[in-house]
Amino acid sequence: MLRDTDDAYTLMARFGAPSFYGLVEVSGAARRAEAGGMLNLAELLRIAGVLRAMRGIVEWRRKSEGMQTGLDWRLDSLAPNQYLENRIQTAVLSEEEVADHASPQLASIRRKIRSASARVRDQLDKLIHSPAYQKYLQDPIVTMRSGRYVVPVKAECRGDVPGLVHDTSSSGATVFVEPMSVVEANNEIRVLEVQEKEEIERILQELSQEVGGFADALCGGYEAAVELNVIFAKASLAYDMKATLPHLNREGKIVLKSARHPLIDRRKVVPTDIFLGGEFDALVITGPNTGGKTVALKTIGLLTAMALCGLMLPVAEHSEVSLFRHVLVDIGDEQSIEQSLSTFSAHMSNIVRILQEADGESLVLLDELGAGTDPVEGAALAIAVLEELQGKGVKLAATTHYAELKEYALRAPRVENACCEFDVATLRPTYRLLIGVPGRSNAFAISLRLGLEESLVERAKELVSQENAKFEDVVQRLETSRQALEKERQEVQALRQEAERLREEAQTRQKKQEEQMQAEMEMARQKAAELVSRTRGQIDALMDELDNARKKGSLSMEQKVRLRGGLRSLENTADPVYAKEGEQYRLPRPLQVGDPVLIFDIDKKGVVAEIPPGSDQVVVQAGIIKTRVPLSNLRLLEEKPVQAPKRRVTKQISSRRTGGSMELDLRGQTVLDALLEIDRFLDSAVLTGLHQVTIIHGKGTGALRKAVQDHLKRHPAVKQYRLGTFGEGEDGVTIAELKTK
Repeated sequence: MLRDTDDAYTLMARFGAPSFYGLVEVSGAARRAEAGGMLNLAELLRIAGVLRAMRGIVEWRRKSEGMQTGLDWRLDSLAPNQYLENRIQTAVLSEEEVADHASPQLASIRRKIRSASARVRDQLDKLIHSPAYQKYLQDPIVTMRSGRYVVPVKAECRGDVPGLVHDTSSSGATVFVEPMSVVEANNEIRVLEVQEKEEIERILQELSQEVGGFADALCGGYEAAVELNVIFAKASLAYDMKATLPHLNREGKIVLKSARHPLIDRRKVVPTDIFLGGEFDALVITGPNTGGKTVALKTIGLLTAMALCGLMLPVAEHSEVSLFRHVLVDIGDEQSIEQSLSTFSAHMSNIVRILQEADGESLVLLDELGAGTDPVEGAALAIAVLEELQGKGVKLAATTHYAELKEYALRAPRVENACCEFDVATLRPTYRLLIGVPGRSNAFAISLRLGLEESLVERAKELVSQENAKFEDVVQRLETSRQALEKERQEVQALRQEAERLREEAQTRQKKQEEQMQAEMEMARQKAAELVSRTRGQIDALMDELDNARKKGSLSMEQKVRLRGGLRSLENTADPVYAKEGEQYRLPRPLQVGDPVLIFDIDKKGVVAEIPPGSDQVVVQAGIIKTRVPLSNLRLLEEKPVQAPKRRVTKQISSRRTGGSMELDLRGQTVLDALLEIDRFLDSAVLTGLHQVTIIHGKGTGALRKAVQDHLKRHPAVKQYRLGTFGEGEDGVTIAELKTK
């Protein structure tokens, strides 16, 4: 039953609750119709309502198709019959009226009745408005008596209006006469009304037969719908109570966490934790009156009974309830003058029955055990009852004021003390159940707070036995220590929560700072890239001038390569992160001739050729070029050392058009000649170790530019290419970046 309730709870959460409106008891009517009886209009309407309710539930189920639940077999038992539902609703308008179109015969009869009635009324209207008869009429109206149309005639003029008398007024001054001229028409109406009644009975008998043929499915569907209604009502109650599904066991173990009595307003009730059947089998609850002992006892019993009925419980998650065969309870005062029962007698009568029925699968709840008689005898009797019930293996919770029972709970195995907390300073209970702590009645403290003279209280304390006084002092010290520890626990919990809050705030701030740092670094990179782009345009313009100077013989190829290397160094230093990483690098060991190294700023591999003594620069062989590089700009590579060249190798690279230049001007050439020129130019640039070249094709029609870019797209030495930017020649040039080994 709990699984069914949980399934309904889940379905309600996802799809809402189905409507059970119109679901009334119809099994008796359906079985009578099955036996051949005729149903009346009210019964037929109720059956239509049940069919409509089942159809609504089936339509609601379509929203949850694909979900497998324990309610499926009940939902499959619903048997709506829309044909029969529509048949009844079409034929029956209300509990007193059948529709005209219930059958063609009924519609014809009623049409004839209306026509005959209209003729009668027309004739009578002419009569009451005739000057010859107006003086005999009491009132110029047409009325009905015994189902026939009549006119009111003055009693003294009875003989002046020929017809049949059907009634007389209470005063005798008026007689209601059916004129002879309409007698035949009234007779026709009466005959038609009899036919109408017979046709209605035939229709009802026909509908009843159809209901009878559907009786089994209707009764089965009705029973399933009623069960579903109850299950969804349980789920709805669980939503109202903020309830959860408890774990079930058969070991007699009860673990109720933050349990709330369901009949107390959940906004006012104080949740309590109740444990029974684990480390102990009996719980002795003590404490002052109005402290909540009986409510705790009732909460145990009521929540157990709710679970046995398939109801979810108003408790926190991971609570447990055991399946008991008996829940035996003695709560309240049932004294009776009629039955000669005092308070003690009433309690003992219940306890006798409990002792007779209790077994190992029983939960026993006893309120004020041993009360209503001599305290010494009552306490002794209460202990004997507890021992007897423990011997039967029951799970037991009892409330008491007797100190002897507190002592018994302290020394007896598998018996535990519990108390309802009471704040003496405010004279108010906190309604918290404290397990493992015996309670105090606090009678002396409460009496003092209420104004009883201190001398009387002190005298009362003297009269209390020394043993009881010592016991109460021990309990008081335990309670004081417990409250101090509870206060410290709350302070520690508050500090822990504050520390957790501060930790989360620190993590949040750290995450925000990291995101802000990343955003600032990205912004710095963008600004650096913009700066480099603008600078490149200016440098390219300067390079054009330097090219012109070289053509005049004033600039060497080596100088131009170093100039391009410096440009790449400028690009790298524009990235602050990249620069920072470079500054942190330290050579793992002194360099030696033949070590493979990386020239960091131009990302070019080379080999150490010479190490001048006392200098912070070394000579590096990069391809066919030797150059001096600062030690800080070198990265030692984890590769096998190579033998440095013993002599300087030089190679003269010539080109018909470029002469080793970083630019190629194709303006005025055909596409075929231009492509051949590009291949020679790129081969020369790769051998020279250039990273980037500029191809000038002009703007014109764009045909040469397209051919150049299509060729570059397929050339194995080209990494990527782009049109020039402002200062570079814009779309009149194409900038190609070459692949590096």
